[in-house]
Amino acid sequence: MSDGTRSDDRGEGLRKVARVVLLDSRDRILLIHGFEPEDPSTTWWFTPGGGLEGDESREQAARRELAEETGITEVELGPVLWRRVCSFPFDGRRWDQDEWYYLGRTEQPAAWTGGQTELERRSVTGLRWWTLEELAEVREPVYPTRLVALLRRLLDEGPPTAPVILETERV
Repeated sequence: MSDGTRSDDRGEGLRKVARVVLLDSRDRILLIHGFEPEDPSTTWWFTPGGGLEGDESREQAARRELAEETGITEVELGPVLWRRVCSFPFDGRRWDQDEWYYLGRTEQPAAWTGGQTELERRSVTGLRWWTLEELAEVREPVYPTRLVALLRRLLDEGPPTAPVILETERV
């Protein structure tokens, strides 16, 4: 993760992030279980992804992050489903991000890779495939916060014709 930046709600100056809504052949979604490094009791689930490095595109970043965090390299990357601006505290500072969520499909199982950053090694406990029904019952926070409804709509209607702009989220 690179340094977060301050910005306005237009997305200018924000950390550029690519995430993957990764589904398998049974329409299960792969999520990562994270926690606050200084307080392991504060946990949540989130999609694979992270910040762009150098001059890579968002799609390149999505593929790289997916491989680093899950070991999955055999992925059919589809369109950008959603975009959101978010701001959250993590590891003693505030992260301000412009996130793009790509649809991904795979048959490859996820594996803990050891390719995580030092911060990820201090703040991630593992991976899990979730059915929509299981995800709807989880009591821990899931990001983005409307993921269950967004996933339900995706599975019912297919990908949107243009990225859906999600509400700015500040935690």
